[in-house]
Amino acid sequence: MEKKYTAKDFKSDQYVRWCPGCGDHAFLASLQKAMAELGIAPHDTAVISGIGCSSRLPYYMNTYGFHTIHGRAAAIATGVKVANPELSVWQISGDGDGLAIGGNHFIHALRRNIDINMILLNNRIYGLTKGQYSPTSERGFVSKSSPYGTVEDPFRPAELAFGARGNFFARCVDVDLQNSVETLIAAAKHKGASVVEVLQNCVIFNDGAHNAVATKEGRAKNAIYLRHGQPMIFGENNEKGLVQDGFGLKVVRLGENGITEKDILVHDAHAQDNTLHLKLALMEGPDFPIALGVIRDVGAPTYNDSIYEQIADVKNKKQTKSLEDLLMQGDVWEVK
Repeated sequence: MEKKYTAKDFKSDQYVRWCPGCGDHAFLASLQKAMAELGIAPHDTAVISGIGCSSRLPYYMNTYGFHTIHGRAAAIATGVKVANPELSVWQISGDGDGLAIGGNHFIHALRRNIDINMILLNNRIYGLTKGQYSPTSERGFVSKSSPYGTVEDPFRPAELAFGARGNFFARCVDVDLQNSVETLIAAAKHKGASVVEVLQNCVIFNDGAHNAVATKEGRAKNAIYLRHGQPMIFGENNEKGLVQDGFGLKVVRLGENGITEKDILVHDAHAQDNTLHLKLALMEGPDFPIALGVIRDVGAPTYNDSIYEQIADVKNKKQTKSLEDLLMQGDVWEVK
């Protein structure tokens, strides 16, 4: 009989050491609930992190875990998955850990399509080192390391993921537990590298970074939940929708100018062409909603499967199948 798991099965006995009000608390609860619903045993799961506030997460999971070094979570997670492909591997990184020192590993894990779940907790700040601006901080952002405002434009995680030929990209909000759980489950079921950007609040150093979607009311006004096969409708009363406008997108109101639900674009998360997916991922106010949910989900060969297939193919073509075969070939004698 298949064992049923609960979120409690994935909770460790460690005291959770995050600031009260930190978005990591809500995300941790969502991850544990998602893992329970996936039904993969804790001993078949590994959680790998780098350095940063969010990277403490493996301590709070009753799974295998590895708190590694700054920026190297993707490299370690890759090794874990290739060495033991049966494990469900989750990589936890912040925007600093994952996109600054870890940016190179991030894009190459996507390019290779390693079958790992890459979670990017984006609070647009370095929290653990006490409030320096990060690769996702907005231009002009005032922080301890930019007292007069940054003079840099930020990375947009979706652009990096799509530019690296990523096949799965999704987004959720830390306190939006239902959508977070659904999104994490979809990421885990995707075969290949999946990226989930979590819009997460740092209550100490960047409080309100994602205010537009931090509340249920805010998400009703300023977000759109994308569902594969469903029309792209949003708004407090589902009164708005997205339509194609030349090479871009346009927000329309249902009922105005003869617009009906039939005119609204239907979300195709599985489309090979990522042009529309990228446009959806990069939408932001005040004219456009922020896209939440699974934006892109396309199948492709994975690195870890391809490696094992290649090894098997080479072995089948050679007479020497193992180290023992190699040692026993040629002149052999036995000492008694």
